[in-house]
Amino acid sequence: MRSLQALAVPLIGNACHIFMHGLNTVQIYGAEKLQQALQERPKRKPLLTVSNHVAAMDDPFVIASLLPPSVMLEAQKLRWTLCATDRCFTNPVLSTFFRSVKVLPVSRGEGIYQKGMDMALSKLNNGGWVHIFPEGSRSRDGGKTISPAKRGVGRLVMDADSLPVVVPFVHTGMQDIMPVGKRIPRTGKRVIVVVGDPINFDDLMSENSDDTQHASRGNLYDKASERIGQQLQQLKVEVDRLAAEHRAELQNRQIDNTVNEGCRVWQNVDWESFGIGNMLSSAEHSSVQEPLKRVQHELLVAEHRTSPPEQAEPAPRLVEQSVSPVPSAAMSSEVGIIPHWFSRHADASELMGFAARGLFKNGRFMEEGYQKFEQSNVFNVCRKLRAATPCPDGAPLDLGHA
Repeated sequence: MRSLQALAVPLIGNACHIFMHGLNTVQIYGAEKLQQALQERPKRKPLLTVSNHVAAMDDPFVIASLLPPSVMLEAQKLRWTLCATDRCFTNPVLSTFFRSVKVLPVSRGEGIYQKGMDMALSKLNNGGWVHIFPEGSRSRDGGKTISPAKRGVGRLVMDADSLPVVVPFVHTGMQDIMPVGKRIPRTGKRVIVVVGDPINFDDLMSENSDDTQHASRGNLYDKASERIGQQLQQLKVEVDRLAAEHRAELQNRQIDNTVNEGCRVWQNVDWESFGIGNMLSSAEHSSVQEPLKRVQHELLVAEHRTSPPEQAEPAPRLVEQSVSPVPSAAMSSEVGIIPHWFSRHADASELMGFAARGLFKNGRFMEEGYQKFEQSNVFNVCRKLRAATPCPDGAPLDLGHA
């Protein structure tokens, strides 16, 4: 079995690492915390990692993504994990396979003192690495929430011969790679993993002693499990924040791409074929020239204010020139482009009918607006003032004075 593990664990571990980093995208925050605990902890110091459980392939996919390929070549340093007997050990072939990848069997409903938990505790006492899902089962809402930690993880912490280094991490995105009911993992997805700091249990270890009664030890298990659950909840908040930022970034990027694509299509359209090319070019030219004209106008006005008047000449009518009622040649040509295009592509009878409907609607709206204005209070007051106030010599009444 050890020879089989030495072959299967590095092979499957590196394959999972290539799948996660090659066919998907993995963002890891704090990976050095796990690597430091794995490689630099004292000899025979146990390591216990805890995480949320989203998909059936969280282990080995997420575990493999956190470690460099060189580390996974040493099968003895890699993790032991637990799996339900009714899922991973249903026949001799599956049992041999999962044992070869360092999976321990546990039975549902047999409590925390069953043989599988004793085996996991034995691996910790030998200075090994055990990974466990404190929730006890996969998330029922696709990883949106984390269930409270079970008492079993507390027993692994408190009953170990030496207090293990407990490293928590939380991930999201595995629900997209392995949705519920699917057997083949998907590619092109993104997984975000946040590794937390090791959890401290020194205060609980001071309460732990061999002569402690069974009931009080259960309370210690609960306290340890509760602390682990709280750390996972805090990491879950951080993971959700990072995932929300990534979604917002993708949406902004899609909007920018859409705008850029629209501008590109707009520039590639042959507007001359529609008969409005000259109008668009003149509009772009005017949008560029307008700021220059405004600056020149402000300079002329400032120079006129600061310089003393030498002769009694009329001030330059800059504003009147800018809003001259006489249309320029360019304006007339721009205005005439669209009617010219309609004259070539539309029927004359349809144009006359469209114009008639417009005049009828405009006339009706103007008549209704005049009736509403005539019924308003302001109009009635002005009419009463005009009738009540005598106007000498037929002069018009100054309503403002009145």
